[in-house]
Formats: sequence, C-alpha cells, structure tokens
Amino acid sequence: MIEPRPAGVRVTWVGHATVLVETPGARIITDPVLRHRVAHLLRQVPDPPDPGPVDAVLLSHLHHDHFDKPSLRTVANASTTAILPTGAGHYLDRIPFGRVLELRAGESVTIGDATVRAVPAWHDGRRRPGPGVVEHDTLGYLIGDVWFAGDTDIDDDMAALRGQVDVALIPIWGWGTSLGPGHLDPEGAARAMALVQPRVAVPIHWGTFLPIGLGRRYPGLLVEPPLEFARHMEKHAPSVQVETLAPGDSLLVS
Repeated sequence: MIEPRPAGVRVTWVGHATVLVETPGARIITDPVLRHRVAHLLRQVPDPPDPGPVDAVLLSHLHHDHFDKPSLRTVANASTTAILPTGAGHYLDRIPFGRVLELRAGESVTIGDATVRAVPAWHDGRRRPGPGVVEHDTLGYLIGDVWFAGDTDIDDDMAALRGQVDVALIPIWGWGTSLGPGHLDPEGAARAMALVQPRVAVPIHWGTFLPIGLGRRYPGLLVEPPLEFARHMEKHAPSVQVETLAPGDSLLVS
C-alpha cells in the first residue's frame, strides 16, 4: 500500500541527483552536490542557491557525484540527520551532522512528519574503483510515497514497489557521453516506470554536469535525455504522467 503522506509536498530538482523534498513538517535533500565543479565535472547550469536548513540528508551511495563532502559540510548542522547505507557512516567523520543513521533496505526512520524507508538500488557501492575496496549497499529511499531511486540499473525486483510509489524521481542519464553499468538510460528508465507504475515520473540525473570541455562539443546531452525518456514512456508506461523540470524548478505533488 502507498505510505500516507501529508498534503502539500513540494519537490524541487536542484540538479543531478540532488532533490529537495519539502513536506509541511520536514525538509529533506537527496545526494546534495551543490558546487560548480566536482573533480573533472563542471556544472552546465547556474549554480544552485543555498538550500537553507534541512532536517535530513539522504545519501544513496558513495560515488563522488552523489557523496560530495564539501557540499555535505554546507548542509550539516546539529539539527540535521544524515542517512546512508550501513557501514558507511565513518565517511561522515568530522562533518557536523547532529545524527548519523545507517540503514539497510527495508529499514525506516521518521523525519518530522515524513516516513523515510530505504529500498534497494542496483549500482556499484564502492567509494572508488579498484581491488580490495569495500563495497557498501546502494540505496534508494521512499519519502512517504515519493521514491528517490538513487543511482540504479533496472531490475525486475523494482516491481515490488508497485502500489507504494505515487511520484518517482528517476535517473535517466548521467554526466558523460555514455553510461557504464548500473545506470538507467531513457529507455531503461521508462521500462523501470512500467514495473513500478507511479502516478508521476520526474526525470533526474541529467543535464547538470559534464566533463571539462564537453559542454560546447555535446550540447545535446543537456536537452535530449528527457525528450527521449518521454518518447519511451509513451511506449512502455503511457499511463504515467511525466513532469520534466529544469534545475531549480519545483513541482507541487499533492
């Protein structure tokens, strides 16, 4: 069954996998990456404003374009809870969150008036590539009935979410000219929506970052993924409403 949620939930896509979900009693941000440059990646859209105080930060996995320590320091304070996969809490040492909670898929916590439940994602859980590196779980999260999918490939087990998701925040691309394993392209994202059958799909994880020097060479990467996603949705999940946002735009979902 769909988890009840308060009325008046607003979703703001900040860019990449960073989404601010606001309920009347909680402000929750996902995978905050708020800088202009992260390693070799440059933001191709205006830098986001300070999101303001948040009650919780949801971290899906440890890759640098999702787990950016300078951005985490920006949102951390004594009133903020950080939530991340089990065993990864030590990566937040010296970042002044008031509380750090490690979750496995299926576990939940209450943040203000919102229930946050960790769900599986299908992705590489290492902080960096290479032999001997610990691989942690990768997670998505249900914030009531809003599903933040994290970074994930398609998997038949996504069908277990059907009936629990009203709004899906679904990744449809990445930050380069191609995708490696563990990611959804526009067609894969549409097939995932066919499995889950939310009421609304909001495409994320596209059109924000590109490697230095690629912005002028590949401008289509900043506009084409959601158009392809919408086309594939017409075939695979025509009953699902697609709401495409630009970075910084908001959607009132209830």
